Amino acid sequence: MRTPIAANPAGFSLRRRLVWQFVALSVVLVIVLFFAVRLVAERASRASQDAVLGAAVISVSDGIRPVEDGLEFDLPYAAFSMLGAMGNERIFYSLSLGRRLVSGYEDLPPPPEQPTDLSPIFYNGEYNDSALRLAAVTRRVLLDDAMQEVTVVLGQTRNGQAAIARETARSAAWVGFGFLLLVVPMALLAARAVIGPVDLLTGAVTRRGPQDLRPVRHPAPRELLPLVGALNGFIARLRATLQLTETFIFEAAHRIRTPLSLVKVEAEIALSETSEDETRARLRRMLRAISESSRSASQILDHATVLYRSEQFEPAPVDLAALASTVLRSVEPLAEMREVEIVPQGLSAPCVVPGDSRMLEVALRNILDNALKYSHDEGRIQVHLRQVDGQAKLTVMDEGRGLVQDDKHLLGRFQRGSNVADVVGSGLGLTIVEEAALAHGGRFTLTPGEEKGTCATLSLPLASS
Repeated sequence: MRTPIAANPAGFSLRRRLVWQFVALSVVLVIVLFFAVRLVAERASRASQDAVLGAAVISVSDGIRPVEDGLEFDLPYAAFSMLGAMGNERIFYSLSLGRRLVSGYEDLPPPPEQPTDLSPIFYNGEYNDSALRLAAVTRRVLLDDAMQEVTVVLGQTRNGQAAIARETARSAAWVGFGFLLLVVPMALLAARAVIGPVDLLTGAVTRRGPQDLRPVRHPAPRELLPLVGALNGFIARLRATLQLTETFIFEAAHRIRTPLSLVKVEAEIALSETSEDETRARLRRMLRAISESSRSASQILDHATVLYRSEQFEPAPVDLAALASTVLRSVEPLAEMREVEIVPQGLSAPCVVPGDSRMLEVALRNILDNALKYSHDEGRIQVHLRQVDGQAKLTVMDEGRGLVQDDKHLLGRFQRGSNVADVVGSGLGLTIVEEAALAHGGRFTLTPGEEKGTCATLSLPLASS
């Protein structure tokens, strides 16, 4: 069997490219997810801190009361306890009357804009090398017979906030790492699922026989339909070309055989009418050449018939036993002329196979013709039909010249054994039988006989009951 020609590789594997793209996309998604989780965690932590810090700074401002000699200020311990509950944080505060510090820490970062009421203004700042989150409010108090603004600033370090963000980001990183461990097997499975239909389509086309030129009707994804359409178009053009070639061969063989028959008849008449030895020898050589040419034309015709019917193959129930009996009757006159005994066995019971009766008849005729041609006069041919393991096996055993061990590929076109050069033949008979067997999903083998001669076996699937 000829090895299919491989296509030129494109330098990359579609499966590998899909896997790498899936892995790369997953890595990008994990990185984006990590930074997104970290950003959201920071914002959530800061919003939580702002809510507590805002409530605390308002509570601190509520503790400011004007008295006769100035301001009185009570630190709300509940508010500071609430801030302390958020973690091991340090707390700073300041009370300012205008630009004058009344109480608390000096040089706390001022708010970016002066608050006008008790609505907190939140901002970030640095104090004593610590990052702070600060809130500022302004409260008006009656002092020295005038309304004056007291600005309260309350700050808290951001260690707890940063720790929460880091912990959340670390958890997200572990989740992402675990996801990446699953990415490779998931990518392989995804690539297999994507490439799977291509492999199935390839298998469906590869399993076809050499004569199978039917359109590809295997289910295919929408993305592969243009490729399947192009493949079917190519098959249609190839089928048309083959049909044209076979038609030409069929007509050519037919046109050659007819005049050859006429020349053969004339040569035989001339041979019977002449008595000169030299002329008779020439006429005999002429008749042999005509017989070879006529036989070759007939077998080319049979070959074209088998090829054509293989492409149009529509199996129907065929009784192989009855067909073999018919072919045996057609070769009986030739067998009797050479006193060759044909012994049939197993042809009395029906043996139905799905097939083309014309192709099978051509195949059987060629098998028997070969057996007769290479049998010795007064020889014996056994024809045995049996049903074994769902197969119909027709075996034809002759007692002729047999096979030469060094002769290979006798089933190839125009191949003949090295021990049959003196017998008229075209080298197409066995090829026709093999191609007919393959078209039926069967098999044809040629083996040496048990003691002498040749054993030809045609195996065909039986019809399902």
